Amino acid sequence: MPSKTLRSATFLTALLVPASALALPEGEGRELVQGVCGSCHGTSVIERSSGYSREDWRYLTSTMLDLSNNEEGQDKILDYLASTFPPSTNRASTQVRGPLTLRFEEWQVPTLGQRSRDPVEAPDGSIWWVGQWRDILGRLNPQTGEMEEFRLPAGAKPHSVSIGPNGMAWYTGNRNATIGRFDPATKTITEFPMPDKTARDPHTAEFDANGTLWFSLQGSNMIGRLDPETGEVRLVRSPRPNSRPYGVKIAADGIIWVACNGANCLLRIDPDTMEVTEITLPEKGTTVRRLDIDADGDIWWVNSGLGRLGRYRPAKGEITEWASPSGPRSHPYAIAIFDGAVWYNESGVRPDMLVRFDPETETFQSWPIPSGPIHAGILRHMRTTLDRQALLIHQSGTNNIARVTVVRDQAIP
Repeated sequence: MPSKTLRSATFLTALLVPASALALPEGEGRELVQGVCGSCHGTSVIERSSGYSREDWRYLTSTMLDLSNNEEGQDKILDYLASTFPPSTNRASTQVRGPLTLRFEEWQVPTLGQRSRDPVEAPDGSIWWVGQWRDILGRLNPQTGEMEEFRLPAGAKPHSVSIGPNGMAWYTGNRNATIGRFDPATKTITEFPMPDKTARDPHTAEFDANGTLWFSLQGSNMIGRLDPETGEVRLVRSPRPNSRPYGVKIAADGIIWVACNGANCLLRIDPDTMEVTEITLPEKGTTVRRLDIDADGDIWWVNSGLGRLGRYRPAKGEITEWASPSGPRSHPYAIAIFDGAVWYNESGVRPDMLVRFDPETETFQSWPIPSGPIHAGILRHMRTTLDRQALLIHQSGTNNIARVTVVRDQAIP
């Protein structure tokens, strides 16, 4: 939680912002909102919201910072937000109802404003996450609700966390060009720097069956491999300029598949030679945040740029797409194969929708993702628990992580 000194400095900063620098609409309290909210994120985030009531704005801001020491300032901020950005349908999602019921279990992480994300389960049942904006690695005991947070090297800005075969937590240092290893027993951190100065932003990582860590470097346009035994890091470039490698998944045959967030392609990496092959997707405007692989070896991917769900069948070279329920601007983001279906979210609409697609019937069902008593977004990555009985998701805008299960033949408690 921000210190009183930091909060006071933030309010002082708000008073020093020149009116000419403000992008928000006119209104009393605009300068304060620009200074307080804009000190952590762009005000365009506020303008892109669907709007909230005053009480809902109170809850949403409380998930980001503590304003209780300045009641007058807090009232001005809430009055401005509620009057300028009331509830609206400017980004309304399209919900598809169906037969399944879900249970959402939520936990709000201790340090506000950290942008908690990418929860993953360890073999002992604990759930780990990273707080990208505050250089935090966290651990949750879902049975008791107890949470611990560990400080990572300043400026690491961890983007994702994975659990290695030996139970250690590995994170991607997205801003300090490292892969980090955290030992839960000793609380020690070992950093593995990138061997190339142009490899600046490790992004998403996954372990293969041999315990090798594969990772993307989005802005650097690279894919990397780290051998935990030797610490050796090898890098290769994507053959497609500005393809922005993003999501990573590893097939049962050992092939590494990477999504292209900057181009209409998927990348196939040979685990032995690290040769990269591009699979070009049909339409320009296609961008792919993430992907997953089903039991048949088919690659499922979100077409974030065009608002679709896609499937690539490597054995046949066949590509099929389905329009997402909320339309071309729905910006599908995270994706996972779970409970015999394909699950993803629509991050470009409000509420942020969790969508289930049944490949057998080619039908959808969707649910608004809660952020406490409101719907605020955004889900950026999802994975299943180790027993594949639940989805682990998050809402980085409200510093929540959550576990989702399908309720069968029983009432929700």
